[in-house]
Amino acid sequence: MYNTLLLPDLRLMIIENDEIAMREFCEVLFPAVTAELLAELPPEDALTVLSKCGLERRAEIFGYLPLGFQISLVEKMERKPLSKLVQEMAADDRVDLLEKLDPSHVETLLPLIAQAERADIRRLLSYPEGSAGSIMTTEYASLPKNITVGEAFDRLRLQAPDRETIYYIYIIDEKRQLLGFISMRKLILAKPQQLLSEIMRNDVIYVKVDDDDEFVANELNRYGFIAIPVVDTENRLVGIVTHDDAADVLREEAEEDQHRLAAVEPLEDSYFTTSVLVLAQKRGFWLLFLLGASVFTAWVLQYFQGPGERGWIIMFLPLVMASGGNAGSQSAALVISALARDHARLKSVGAFKILARELSLSLILGGTVATISFFCAWLLTGFIAPAIVVSSTVLLVVVIAAVTGASLPLIIHKFEADPAYMSTPLIAAMVDVIGVIIYFNVAYFVFGSLPA
Repeated sequence: MYNTLLLPDLRLMIIENDEIAMREFCEVLFPAVTAELLAELPPEDALTVLSKCGLERRAEIFGYLPLGFQISLVEKMERKPLSKLVQEMAADDRVDLLEKLDPSHVETLLPLIAQAERADIRRLLSYPEGSAGSIMTTEYASLPKNITVGEAFDRLRLQAPDRETIYYIYIIDEKRQLLGFISMRKLILAKPQQLLSEIMRNDVIYVKVDDDDEFVANELNRYGFIAIPVVDTENRLVGIVTHDDAADVLREEAEEDQHRLAAVEPLEDSYFTTSVLVLAQKRGFWLLFLLGASVFTAWVLQYFQGPGERGWIIMFLPLVMASGGNAGSQSAALVISALARDHARLKSVGAFKILARELSLSLILGGTVATISFFCAWLLTGFIAPAIVVSSTVLLVVVIAAVTGASLPLIIHKFEADPAYMSTPLIAAMVDVIGVIIYFNVAYFVFGSLPA
């Protein structure tokens, strides 16, 4: 909705260089909405709009942009304004960004950042990817246990502007060892003269800095926490993982599982923004691997039926059906996942553009698989004509399957139903029927009749 209504106005602001309007655009809308709209613009135009608002708001909006788009913007920014932006970003967001940048670029950027933030960035970058340390933030509220509630509020007023959340206040000693915690609710209800040691909870549930991020997200979800503390090997508090970061981890893990179930390597960026060549690489490996299994099936069938020309059309039938079913399942899984994650982008991208991408992608994949199928069929049968039938069918089936697998979820979505109804087994079953029909028709066309 926002894209349709506001994008034309935003483009007009850029053309007219209306600085006041662009600043109001950034300040009035919720940062996530602003980021969604900016992601539809070329990076140069998005930078023009962002430059019109204050640094704090700019960093907030920047944190909601897709990571791939952030990198595109960073590559076009000068070092000094970039260093100020990175310094203003939330600790976990800037680490996510810097992890994706070239190390040499990061090393030239860090000297321009204040010493405290620089040390924090280096420490967070040192944790292995997929660990609690890689997704935590160091912007947490902490207090000693031997102060009163009234003193605690005075200190929290100073800490709050630089903290991601103060709903939980962690109690630590002079060595930063985690002793307990207090919720803001309990702190508000306590008497001003009470000591924190009297009202804090000692049974802290925490995770280790090297714990797997999926385990951390599940722990946070299990207990219904807003945040969970992260400690090092000496029980010192080093950060917290917040509920929004945990939700991102669980969503990414679910998407990875869904993609792998459909024989697709997980995508780093959104399906809508991933290039055709990257998609071909992510899908091609598994198609070729599964093709090898189908060729082995054909060899087994040949072994049991014996040598000769007769019967090859049945021998390669599983290969044809598997190629189409796998390609269709891949397309369906990617589109269904993309619609579930970012269905608002569909209006700006357009269904026809998605189908056009799937068509070009299927030609690349189908051509590759068909070429290999040609040589495999030739080697197994010893004749060119069967190889031509098999490879031509594989090309046609992969193209039709990919377009069908992408279009059916889009059609279901158009009628405001759940695209998941077009499950990958259903797509595979439909493509199997289409593949058999194409296969026998191609054989009839090449031979003038079906081989006996």
